[in-house]
Amino acid sequence: MPGKEDWLARGLPTEGEKADPPRVWKLARDDVVTCSLSDTVGEVRERILASPYGFGFVVSGSGCLLGRMRKSALDCDPSLTAEQVMEPGPSTVRADLSPDELRERLDKKDLKYAVVSTPDGVLIGVVSRSALGG
Repeated sequence: MPGKEDWLARGLPTEGEKADPPRVWKLARDDVVTCSLSDTVGEVRERILASPYGFGFVVSGSGCLLGRMRKSALDCDPSLTAEQVMEPGPSTVRADLSPDELRERLDKKDLKYAVVSTPDGVLIGVVSRSALGG
């Protein structure tokens, strides 16, 4: 049976209003571009260029985060696969972090976005620093 942290990290309900404090999974946007290892740069280039984030994610069939494709990786042979041009394993944060904890982390590293995943690495989405307020 999962513990409270696992329930929160997966966005599952908890009992009582005070038991459900604000967590970053509620702020995560799932509109980031995703692709599979075998998708080619040519297949995903336009979607990533049109994205407000400046990157896309490579995920497995089960949604597990495998890597990141930055816009800078798109200036190559369009027949190369995502697996060939991705940056493996971007850093992620747990979904049960409080917005204040995440803001502190982003500020400390001067980052615009945080990648949020479940405890087993499934992509939940992206949280921007601006979504955290303050």
